[in-house]
Amino acid sequence: MKQKFKQALKHIKDLVINPKRYFTKIVADGKMEEAMLKAFIYGLIGGCLVLLLRLIGGATITIGSVFSALIIVPVLAVALLFVLGGLMMLVSEITGGERDWEIAVKGLASVFFVYPVVLVLNALAFNCTSMWIISLLVDAYVLFLFYNIALYCMRGKRSNVIIVISIFALFLVTIYATDYRIGWFMLKNASATLACLL
Repeated sequence: MKQKFKQALKHIKDLVINPKRYFTKIVADGKMEEAMLKAFIYGLIGGCLVLLLRLIGGATITIGSVFSALIIVPVLAVALLFVLGGLMMLVSEITGGERDWEIAVKGLASVFFVYPVVLVLNALAFNCTSMWIISLLVDAYVLFLFYNIALYCMRGKRSNVIIVISIFALFLVTIYATDYRIGWFMLKNASATLACLL
């Protein structure tokens, strides 16, 4: 158990410090279940952490919230992995990269350690300003990870990858600059978003 924890920390350190070296090592070997398990576990961790935060904040814990944290959030994490895998395949097709579904899913699963962090950060937002700051930071970092996966894991052409990521960034800027941001914020933290409407 201790060894696995050390490996997980090394994995996160490698991704943060040298994503190129890490992502270029990902290959298709037919072992997809590890990627799905990783997404499920990180989803479970995220769900439990959010539940704990609500408990500390004095919220009433119901059977529904426990079911959501232990079942729905982890299952959604696996579903999100496959949805993003499809998006990554589209990006790879546009940028001239690999056309391997397994590599796309494995590359995305390797960064799923940010999933519980994102859930917790969103849950920590307590007013409109904090919602803006947290949302911007999270979205920028997710785009950065997406860039690294498209470039080093899927081996897309750098110029094409920059163009595609820039389009995604422009799309996010459009959301933030319009009233669509309310819907985007609602998906992350409804109570903090309501403060933006007052």
